Amino acid sequence: MGTVSGHGDEFRTSLQNAILNEAPDGILVVDENLSVASVNERFFRVWKMAMPTGALDEILDSPHDSLLEQAIVRVADSTAFLERVHALYANPELEDSCDIPLKDGRTLKRYSRALRNEDGKYLGRVWYFRDITDTVNSQLALLESEIRYRTAFQTTLDAIAITSLKEGRYVEVNQAFVVMSGYPYEEIIGNTSLQLNIWADPEDRRRFSQKIIDGESLLNFETRFRRKDGSEFWGIFSVSRMEVGGEPYLLSITRDITSRKHAEAELAEHQKHLEQLVKERTAELLAAKEAAEAANIAKSAFLANISHEIRTPLNAITGMAYLIRHGGLKDGQCAQMDKLEAAGEHLLSIINAVLELSKIEAGKVVLTEAPLRIESVLGNVLSMLNERADAKGLRLEIQAGALPTDLLGDQTALQQALLNYAANALKFTEAGHVILRAHVVEEGADDAMLRFEVEDSGIGIDEETLPRLFSAFEQADNTTTRKYGGTGLGLAITRHLAELMGGRAGASSCPGQGSTFWFTARLHKQPYAGVGLSSPVVASREMLPLAEGKRNRLLLVEDEPVSREVAMAILEDVGLVVDTAENGKQAVDRVAGQVYDVILMDMQMPDMDGLEATRRIRRLEQGCDVPIVAITANAFEEDRARCLAAGMDDFIAKPVEPSYLLETVERWLRARRVPAA
Repeated sequence: MGTVSGHGDEFRTSLQNAILNEAPDGILVVDENLSVASVNERFFRVWKMAMPTGALDEILDSPHDSLLEQAIVRVADSTAFLERVHALYANPELEDSCDIPLKDGRTLKRYSRALRNEDGKYLGRVWYFRDITDTVNSQLALLESEIRYRTAFQTTLDAIAITSLKEGRYVEVNQAFVVMSGYPYEEIIGNTSLQLNIWADPEDRRRFSQKIIDGESLLNFETRFRRKDGSEFWGIFSVSRMEVGGEPYLLSITRDITSRKHAEAELAEHQKHLEQLVKERTAELLAAKEAAEAANIAKSAFLANISHEIRTPLNAITGMAYLIRHGGLKDGQCAQMDKLEAAGEHLLSIINAVLELSKIEAGKVVLTEAPLRIESVLGNVLSMLNERADAKGLRLEIQAGALPTDLLGDQTALQQALLNYAANALKFTEAGHVILRAHVVEEGADDAMLRFEVEDSGIGIDEETLPRLFSAFEQADNTTTRKYGGTGLGLAITRHLAELMGGRAGASSCPGQGSTFWFTARLHKQPYAGVGLSSPVVASREMLPLAEGKRNRLLLVEDEPVSREVAMAILEDVGLVVDTAENGKQAVDRVAGQVYDVILMDMQMPDMDGLEATRRIRRLEQGCDVPIVAITANAFEEDRARCLAAGMDDFIAKPVEPSYLLETVERWLRARRVPAA
């Protein structure tokens, strides 16, 4: 049909422009002369360019350079962008599809192709641009979620398995399942529990299958399982249904409760003979004594396990942070890394505090003596709390007098004691200041008594309440607990630590006017003058000596992959040759065939632990005099004693400070063990 008289071309043009402007992409058409042939309004919105003041037709047939220049300044990598544009114009046959990161954080999808008429003549190039920022962010979020799931799935101590409901075959299990069952991962996947003979009791397997058939969800189902080697263990597990891709699966979580079942069996046996135990008073008292000793051993084992399990991933966090910083960071990233490392140190101090209270109660606290700087202790506490103080608008500062530089002491204990005070001060202060102070009370040739104070302008405490605050789990009153939180452990720990360091703890306060909490500590001095910790130890290639013109060779024995990766990177970065072993047996084999300058040995490992490996290495000709340094998350003093008794020369607790690790390695490279005559 014809058009309305005189308006056909105008109508078609308006219709084309309307369609062009409603397109989801920003569209730019450039003719063979590199002039703008067409552009829609969305092009300017996608690029966040200013719209022309007049009609869009005003920029048609004009050179495309002005639009290109406006786009270039918004592109994160303008050089690559411009090179690609020129290449596309130089070769019309090329097609293009890529993502363009912008400086404002957005991402555009670009697609372009050549335009030709029916005869194949080149008319120009059309460009399409779409904002895909939300899509990119969603993909990143999905990836991060998958990484978090995978990490949690593989690192949990409980055995997790996913099985097909239709066939009963394992489709996925975590590392804990592999360890608990004794079967290799490859042998588990694709098989059923019946094929692997995992059930020790056929009747339990039958009851389990019937409940699943009946559609029941199982919670806390206890049974005996059989490992690949034939040994049995008790497990308690829960099973729930799940659906993936429309297919039904079962998710089971199993925990080894063998120890608990043995304890229950023993308890049942005792109950059978309760009358006899009551009659035999002596036997009853002896049983009570044994039970108390067993509880104490269990508590110590629990503390050691918790310490190991927390320090191992914390070692990976601090080590990776060191490697990232060592690789080079931008200014803003440096500040972020400072906060990350400070948070890691804070977490470690909290872990140490919780364990410290338990060790104090058990009478097992042994403070270390190492060179320290009081200024560093004050600075660390300030760094940990600066952000919290800024958030409340408080002035947090240090006032320190002239302090000795040759002191020895336990930096962790000092820092934790002071941090307990300072954190409390920030918690109970809404306006004003918190001041950290340190000064010498008395000083002799061999030691010095220092007084540490934390003054605040907070709510204050009445005189009757002050003495109670230094007892465990005590606070001023219940309203304080509800308003400010806390367990009341901090002040009790500080008092105990101060007493262990030969000092005392106390406080003075006036309600509504603030408080001053203080403690004293007697610190020994180094036996030689002029040695302090004026700056952190920084190791380099030049610090590590070469033996007989060769690169020093170390053996790193570590079963945890991330800790092994971090330690290798730190050691190899300073020019050391590093061999690795994943357990004690491999370590013994390595030493039997290779001479090493230093061995770094973990304690807890599969197959053979570090203590037994050390004893066997010492019986080898190549291992009798090589320095062996324990590097372990077992951080208690009794662990250090066990390592030294097994034949090790030194002890480093995780998380490991990289500079201290390199300093220790350097020291043992310089002072090789001298064989006995």
